[in-house]
Amino acid sequence: MTRSPLSPHVRAARTAVSTVFLVNGAALATWVSRIPAIKRDLGLSDGVLGLALLSMAAGALFAFSVTGYLIARYGSRRVTVAAGLLFCAALPLLAVAPSLALLVLTLALFGALNGAMDVAMNAHGVEVEARYGRPILSSFHGMFSLGGLIGAGIGALVAGAGITTEVHFAAAAVLLEAALLLVALRLLPTPPAHRPGDSVFALPSRSLLGFGIIAFCASMTEGSMADWSAVYLRDTLGTGAGYAAAGYAAFSLTMTAVRFGGDALVARLGPVFMVRWGGLVAAVGLGSALLLGHPAATLLGFACVGIGMATLYPLVFSAAGRTPGVTSGTAIAAVATMGYSGFLAGPPFIGLLAEGISLRGALGLVALLCLLIALLSPIVRRAERAPEREAPALEV
Repeated sequence: MTRSPLSPHVRAARTAVSTVFLVNGAALATWVSRIPAIKRDLGLSDGVLGLALLSMAAGALFAFSVTGYLIARYGSRRVTVAAGLLFCAALPLLAVAPSLALLVLTLALFGALNGAMDVAMNAHGVEVEARYGRPILSSFHGMFSLGGLIGAGIGALVAGAGITTEVHFAAAAVLLEAALLLVALRLLPTPPAHRPGDSVFALPSRSLLGFGIIAFCASMTEGSMADWSAVYLRDTLGTGAGYAAAGYAAFSLTMTAVRFGGDALVARLGPVFMVRWGGLVAAVGLGSALLLGHPAATLLGFACVGIGMATLYPLVFSAAGRTPGVTSGTAIAAVATMGYSGFLAGPPFIGLLAEGISLRGALGLVALLCLLIALLSPIVRRAERAPEREAPALEV
């Protein structure tokens, strides 16, 4: 059967969602790029800063628990736009927090708004993907990664030029909010999604629990690469600081590149194949890097982890958003909560485990989690066969 041509509204919505993901990644990277300056200005120790950053995580976890309800009540477009505008508006507040206590409160707000935006934009991305009739969610996550690279690059240039954090964050907020406002009306009109039989607050079903475990393992892997790849190269393999930093860069660059081509691969090979082989490629890459113990082989192995992890989150969110009997926002929020828990718990757990055995052994556990992802890949097939949700009519 020939697929009906896409309307201009749907094509415009894809561009709009891509922009939203780009803005989210750029805003987060803007904050991260100036953490050292804020730490210095407030005179924080490493330990105190780490505790302050936990408030951002706590805010995000709280937002995950309520955003599904908000999407069901008001629609993903409204929540995406509102959360996005407030998220960007909160950015300058981080730069002007005069004390640790206010920084903690502001970080909690910033984290909550980011969590709400994360769930809402993914839920809306699933809606647009359903209209397309083929995988496109991976490209949205590619735009998030691209936004992160842009935000980090600009942050490095601005910091090097001696521009204050207050000016940097204020200018970034204005530009990012302008970008959101330009595309807000191009998002798909999404009326409230709650219908009889759909649960808004509920314990995860077996399928959602499986998706959540995959997200947990993937997030723990990403968190371990972010926090421990450079430490492993520097302290275990004895490389220089520059070479050590290249480890996470190799992971990030391959992940970003594969995400932009991931939709075509999913359409050609199928979600189950991509999840299975994504887990296997990451496991073999990381395992080989740890066994060989050579810096060059380790960089290649970390790059393989980026390749393997690239499409997992988009695929899991896409599958969760099509789970029957629960609104897409609620399903994505449940999976995001489990996934984010892995990102939070993973790096500290790896550190504690490394104290008892070794960092090489602790990262070996991460390779086993990648194998678990491959074993759980058949779960995605259930979402492939799930009945499609009725798409709301476009308002013109």
